[in-house]
Amino acid sequence: MTTPAMTTSDTGVAPHPQTEYILPLPHIPETVAVVRHRARRVLGHWALPTETADDAILVISELITNAIAHALPPAVLRLSMPEVGGRHALRIEVADAGPRPRRSPESPPPVEHEEHGRGTGIIAALSMRHGISRHLHRMTRWAELHVASGHTGSAAAASP
Repeated sequence: MTTPAMTTSDTGVAPHPQTEYILPLPHIPETVAVVRHRARRVLGHWALPTETADDAILVISELITNAIAHALPPAVLRLSMPEVGGRHALRIEVADAGPRPRRSPESPPPVEHEEHGRGTGIIAALSMRHGISRHLHRMTRWAELHVASGHTGSAAAASP
């Protein structure tokens, strides 16, 4: 199944024409594990250094978990390798239909000791840049990770 590429308005960078991977995300918790596995194969096919791939998998997991837990479907993962400031980067984007409506005042409060809210800090620590692009009916959370020189993304597009 081919999904059209989504554009974001936050940068003018264009991905290398052969290094883009787009995957629709089912809105179920099991999606995270499946997507991690597929993304690892794509990043391996692109010959990214293991450390970069490991960081990317963590960022992907955080962005997807956020979309599934807090946003409305549909959601889509897009991986690309644009040139940013004369250097190649791995760009990770998760687009969704925006945040879920807030819970009603009658809803029970969240569990006090749940572990939430660390994703943005993890993404910030692992990426060169990250942010959110808001569009009319869509929101894209993105991060860019540095790719060591010599990894130009010249491999053909992956299709796991």
